[in-house]
Amino acid sequence: MGYQQGLSGLSAASSDLDVIGNNIANADTIGFKSGTAVFADMYANSVATAVNNQIGIGTQLAAVQQQFSQGTINTTGQALDVAINGNGFFQMSNNGALTYSRNGVFQLNNAGQIVNSQGLQLMGYAASSTGIINSAQTVPLTVPTTNIAPTATTSITGQFNLDAQAAATVGTFATTATGNTGTLANGAVTVTTAGAASNTDSYTINFTSATAYTVTDNTNPANDSTGTYTAGTPITLGTGMQVTFSGTPANGDSATVQTTAFNQNTSTTYNYPTSIQAYDSLGGSQTVDMYFAKTSAGNWNVYAGVAGGTASLIGTATFNSNGALTGVTSITPSNASDTLAFSIPNTDGSGTPQTLTLNLTGTTQFGSANGTNNLQQNGFAAGQLSNFTVGTNGILTGNYTNGQTADLGQIVLANFNDPNGLVDLGNNEYEQTAASGAAQISTPGSTNHGTLQGGAVEESNTDLTNELVNLITAQRNYQANAQTIKTQQTVDQTLINL
Repeated sequence: MGYQQGLSGLSAASSDLDVIGNNIANADTIGFKSGTAVFADMYANSVATAVNNQIGIGTQLAAVQQQFSQGTINTTGQALDVAINGNGFFQMSNNGALTYSRNGVFQLNNAGQIVNSQGLQLMGYAASSTGIINSAQTVPLTVPTTNIAPTATTSITGQFNLDAQAAATVGTFATTATGNTGTLANGAVTVTTAGAASNTDSYTINFTSATAYTVTDNTNPANDSTGTYTAGTPITLGTGMQVTFSGTPANGDSATVQTTAFNQNTSTTYNYPTSIQAYDSLGGSQTVDMYFAKTSAGNWNVYAGVAGGTASLIGTATFNSNGALTGVTSITPSNASDTLAFSIPNTDGSGTPQTLTLNLTGTTQFGSANGTNNLQQNGFAAGQLSNFTVGTNGILTGNYTNGQTADLGQIVLANFNDPNGLVDLGNNEYEQTAASGAAQISTPGSTNHGTLQGGAVEESNTDLTNELVNLITAQRNYQANAQTIKTQQTVDQTLINL
């Protein structure tokens, strides 16, 4: 009889219309995966019926298969919107009961946990306070709201270019007294320079004799300055580089003249200044000023100190004829190469000076303008979490107000041998079954697991054009099966009328 076939066809066509209608209805549902109705024919069981005489008795709905093809990824700009690109599902927890979803629209609850719209918690790997990911077990992910602790500066790294054509601003001078006994000719001291000096320099002359000498600056007669030197009490003259003295020095007496020209408040006494913020253990900051002063060809003095304080010589840097750094000598011994060690006052109230190092590796002396190519330090103040991002590997990175970043955790993905074996629970949630196999948990980007895109969502994979065509086909199938029943009614009426 045609009724059974027709009725089964109507039922199948109706189921097909239901599946298609559900696909169309969820065309805008985030993470939705469209379904396809799968049918199978039916035959009556009869041992006596010849194989080639079997007549089918209709069709039945065999399964509704989910199409886990990739949906379009659209950016939203929301930090907790996450799209899966490739295989896998988010693992969600409902008080310990695990489900799986492709819907990556998340938010923070009042406990700081990452949850979906149903309040289910997103699972992943937690991070320690130092940002180390613990992959031993999955836990509900939480975004910490505590401040990141400050770290004291211990190292400054600078790469500079110091102008090889710059004039020297400071230098060391030695004197030679002509004659060993008696009064020096005309009372003159010959000063031999080991480097250039500017006319703004001042000089200190020290004699070892107990005899008093009169020292006169004769560079500029209009500005002559005269002072009497007594052993043990140096005298500093004004500007100039020529001096005379009168008196009878003891045999073998000598004089040392050295510049005391560097003055951080006088820009002509150094060639290049720069500065950087440094931090103490409590996050307090102060500016560290650094000055580079050329003493002679290929030789530079380096000074450092805090802003408002007094900068002092911390070491020297030497360059070869190619402009490469060949040596760094630190006043305070330093264990690292190309590094100067120095101390600054501590702002944490402890009274203990803060020890710093300045690494000059990569600094050059080329014939171009003084400049800073790179200047960094390793300390920072305390910071508050301002925002966070999700990387392709699922790592949540927190961005803090002090410019620091820290790993807060890592989202994991679950994959299955047969995703069609999952049970659809509604609300874009699936549950694993024996047919799907156990969840295979791993990090995004690993084998058989897709990657993540933060600030984006995966749209429904429903193809509306295709579904509308399917809708017309299902409608025709329904009409055709109804016609089968109508035809059978006509045949039956003919029999009745015989």
